[in-house]
Amino acid sequence: MKSEKEKILRGNLYNAFGLELSQERERAYQLFSELNALGKSKPERKTEILNILLEHCGSDVCIEPPFYCDYGSHIHIENNVFINFNCTILDAAQVRIGAHTLIGPNVQIYSATHPTNWKLRAQDLENAKPITIGENCWIGGASVICPGVTIGNRSVIGAGSVVTKSIPNDVVAVGNPCRVIKTLNP
Repeated sequence: MKSEKEKILRGNLYNAFGLELSQERERAYQLFSELNALGKSKPERKTEILNILLEHCGSDVCIEPPFYCDYGSHIHIENNVFINFNCTILDAAQVRIGAHTLIGPNVQIYSATHPTNWKLRAQDLENAKPITIGENCWIGGASVICPGVTIGNRSVIGAGSVVTKSIPNDVVAVGNPCRVIKTLNP
């Protein structure tokens, strides 16, 4: 029988309330709480925490507090990424953020999702789908990125957008639901 953690990693339905996953979320909570409490002070300690919390944290990564995540261990951030205030990443599945990407304030990145079948939800089952944000992207403030979405390299997501479907490279996309409105010169 697979553990709930194995089920997450395979993309299967899982119960997030089991001991193993609850302990992992508690670990993340302790780490991001310390990170948030540091504010602008102790940049070396902030880097240490990010290297412990995240699956991968590239160089010159700046995350403005407060920052929140489920596990941290499924977040992969490349070099030269800026994440502004009040970002939440629900990282039940892997969340990858490419190099030189800018993420505005209040952005929500949700890999976790729930079944539409109420009987499965009533059993406390959920699942997760990976999210990829490409290199040199700009995600406008208060955007929501939904499970399973890929945002292509060099693309811009307008403020307040709800990204429910993947976005190609080199475009500007806006709205709810988010849609491409302009192609950029790559």
